[in-house]
Amino acid sequence: MAIDKIQSESINLADNFAFTGTVSGAGGVNTPAFLASSTGEVTLANNTSTKIDNYSVEILDTDSCFASSRFTPQTAGYYYIFGTVASYPNWTAVNFNVNLQKNGTTFAYTSNYTQGYPQHQAVGIVYLNGSSDYVEVFGYQNSGSSRQVDGGVHRIFGGYKIIT
Repeated sequence: MAIDKIQSESINLADNFAFTGTVSGAGGVNTPAFLASSTGEVTLANNTSTKIDNYSVEILDTDSCFASSRFTPQTAGYYYIFGTVASYPNWTAVNFNVNLQKNGTTFAYTSNYTQGYPQHQAVGIVYLNGSSDYVEVFGYQNSGSSRQVDGGVHRIFGGYKIIT
């Protein structure tokens, strides 16, 4: 005897089910999504928040929302965003921050006093309106003089829409 309708209060959600028909309303996609790396070094002025640009190598850009080191998705929702920045060359002890900014305001950052070749990653979840909101990566250091941050795989910027 086939079951035509199952009420949610009678299903044990811990059980495994084998469906032979079409299941709708489950799953989803994590797009728009992007991942970019850089090709050149960026100079961080002393005691100044500096936009990390030159994210010229697009590894992934599902909806063409990434350009000029800025992610501007056209789909509203919550997004998981990350940015990694590493120093070049060796630095002495400094305060080195990586900041994720939405429309010019920091929503996530990492900060650390470090020596050697510091590498930091900022990670955050942010709501973007799907029309004008954008995110960018900034760096800050206060070593007493300008410092370089490395390019390539040592500087990446990425994110994706969270399925809600």
